[in-house]
Amino acid sequence: MKKIITLLVALVAVAGIAVAAPKAEKKIATVVFTTDLDCHHCAQKVLNTIPYEKGIKDVQVDVPTKTVTVKYDEAKNSVESLTKAFESIKVKVIKTKKVE
Repeated sequence: MKKIITLLVALVAVAGIAVAAPKAEKKIATVVFTTDLDCHHCAQKVLNTIPYEKGIKDVQVDVPTKTVTVKYDEAKNSVESLTKAFESIKVKVIKTKKVE
């Protein structure tokens, strides 16, 4: 019985330490890609793929201006990997602008 009580006290102590540990602050970045999008079908292709990349928080596509705005967690993704994701769906990224 003493072993069980000791084990339960140890589990509660470990759980308390885990909850009290400081969590890493998420840094959300925004980047605007200028692309070669020219129709709503292409925009839908972006919306069906890019939001499912790791760390993506929001994706907005503007076909008339040919821009895609992506908000992402910098700890989980980068501009380079997002560029590769666009290339994988055959969308050419012409230039990017990181918004602070």
